[in-house]
Amino acid sequence: MAKKRTRLDLVRMKRQGEKAAWVTAYDFPMASFAEQAGMDMILVGDSLGMVLLGYQGTIPVTMDDCIRSCQAVRRGAPNTFCIGDMPFLSYQVSDADAVQNAGRFLKEADMDAVKLEGGRRVLGRIKAIADAGVLVMGHVGLTPQSSGQLGGFKAQGRDPESAKELILDARAIEEAGAFALLLEAVPPELTEFIAKDLAIPVYSIGAGVPCDGQLLICGDMLGLFQAFTPKFVKTYANVAEIETQAFREYIDDVRTGRFPTDDHCYHVLKEHVSDYEVMLKEMSR
Repeated sequence: MAKKRTRLDLVRMKRQGEKAAWVTAYDFPMASFAEQAGMDMILVGDSLGMVLLGYQGTIPVTMDDCIRSCQAVRRGAPNTFCIGDMPFLSYQVSDADAVQNAGRFLKEADMDAVKLEGGRRVLGRIKAIADAGVLVMGHVGLTPQSSGQLGGFKAQGRDPESAKELILDARAIEEAGAFALLLEAVPPELTEFIAKDLAIPVYSIGAGVPCDGQLLICGDMLGLFQAFTPKFVKTYANVAEIETQAFREYIDDVRTGRFPTDDHCYHVLKEHVSDYEVMLKEMSR
């Protein structure tokens, strides 16, 4: 079993040019598969709202939703660096709320770190969480929790003015004490600049190659989430198609009597056959 990554390992990987591969997971089976594959990190994202719970977005997701998924993921991947995603309104209200909720991910779900969205406007939260001894990852670019303010799920930093703002956000997040930064849906030219500019690891989800590693949503890469597929996703398997076909075959087998067969049944113990028949006769109406 591979040794779990640490913050120092992630910094070393950045310095040595070794890319980190990580994915989201929300339950025990997915986490165990990711760990068996050798994943560097797992994010228990608030995207569970869409992928797992069927919401239209991430806003309805609660702390309890996240904690329960994190607990399951930790049981499935005990030797993988796991990050709990802080849901909407779990950190925006106050530093005290942010620290308390970040602490829940460690105390109740044994996460290694937390992630929150936003740039300079959440610096106080990042600093408070880091000062409390919790590893915290920043997240800028397309930030789903504030997608309404961004005009929807749109790429960010595609013009000089907005790109400059993201650079300033990234630098401030590092100075506030974040151990890493996630860039979502920004141009690779901007990703490359920020990754070289910061000493902390800079990761991409839809932000191109020139960074310190890549993140994908498990539901996207496995074809499980079919409402929409972002441009930056590569689908590695169509699990939904496989599952749907399996369900169709099962339905057909049940309706035609091909399932179950005798091999799928538990029979009366041989030494009790006679007594069993007597009992059934006595119980018959």
